[in-house]
Amino acid sequence: MHMALTADRPLTPEQFRAHFPIFQDKAHLCSCSEGALSDRVIVAMSEFMTSWRVHGAPWHEWMDYVDIARQRFAALIHAEPQDIAVVSCASEAAYHVASTLSYQERNGILTNDLEFPSVAHVWLAQAERGAKVDFVAHREGVITAEDYIAGLRDDQALVSVPLVSYANGLRLPVREIADAAHAKGLRVFVDAYQGAGVMPADVRELDCDYLACGTLKYLLGAPGIAFLYVRPGLALPVDPPLTGWFARREPFAFNPRLLDYAEDARRFQTGTPAIPAAFAGAAGLSLILETDPGQNLEHVLNLGDYLQEEFLSAGVALFSPREHSRRGPQVSVLAQDAEELGAFLAERGVLVSPRGHAIRISLHYYNNLDDARRVVEGVLEYRKGHAL
Repeated sequence: MHMALTADRPLTPEQFRAHFPIFQDKAHLCSCSEGALSDRVIVAMSEFMTSWRVHGAPWHEWMDYVDIARQRFAALIHAEPQDIAVVSCASEAAYHVASTLSYQERNGILTNDLEFPSVAHVWLAQAERGAKVDFVAHREGVITAEDYIAGLRDDQALVSVPLVSYANGLRLPVREIADAAHAKGLRVFVDAYQGAGVMPADVRELDCDYLACGTLKYLLGAPGIAFLYVRPGLALPVDPPLTGWFARREPFAFNPRLLDYAEDARRFQTGTPAIPAAFAGAAGLSLILETDPGQNLEHVLNLGDYLQEEFLSAGVALFSPREHSRRGPQVSVLAQDAEELGAFLAERGVLVSPRGHAIRISLHYYNNLDDARRVVEGVLEYRKGHAL
């Protein structure tokens, strides 16, 4: 596996982009749905298939890749590997959190209208156990720390706040919300899926209790694997009801009569992880760890500034936040028929992600000004014959 470069030799955007063959003929601007395929992931998947073909059942090698993926994700968010559980998806991660709360003295969960539905649905499903979910409403695509803080109550157990909203790229003030929530004794869950890899996701700075993220978007891996960070020493009112042999203290003891949960975050694991996704995830994370986080963020935000200025100057309405400090790696263009606009752009080699009433133009370190110009030109061309 590829190891991270030394700190004085981070990849430039051009060097990073060279690892992604799709840019030979397309502008990939849909990382919020699926990151671009890199040469390293192609090699890693080939290594998986070769190991299967040659060795039959090389489980020790495969589990090593799972641990490499865990270690690299831990490095990305500045956590320790033992504080990371390997799960299948962010929904499973959210369920582990929701199902280990008791909802007795504290039964409230606070989330927001720009939460990814799959996560919000997990919170709502706890109603049968006594949970009551409240939503912070957005105002023209913006939610502030004050909006969240106004919704905090002493009878709540959990606050759910995404690092970046899937809907429009809003960057939420996680630390301010976390400080206010902790002051009331609440726990804080962060869905980092729409930001980690290009936005800072340092759990020390966020001061969150849980953080979930998968690999298929900005972490440049494949579907099937995700991670759940759990603050070390966090007491669980309820043991995880969704469990399996990889949550045991000694998984290979194979004792069907003993339910002994691991003492660290592994207690949230279940069955055999998605091995091919672990190969891909470890490879994708290797590239992310070879970039400088500050340069990565600046590059993405500058491209977002360009897109916003070009669209607004042309009279194109946006759903994404205007303020530089509130916008993550996404610029969203309002459209009466987002699917049609997305298909129109795809025919011209520009890949975006339609969602609801907008197309999401998501930016990564591999994108450049040419990609940005192509999507602006495509949207303006579409507008000549269609209403936005």
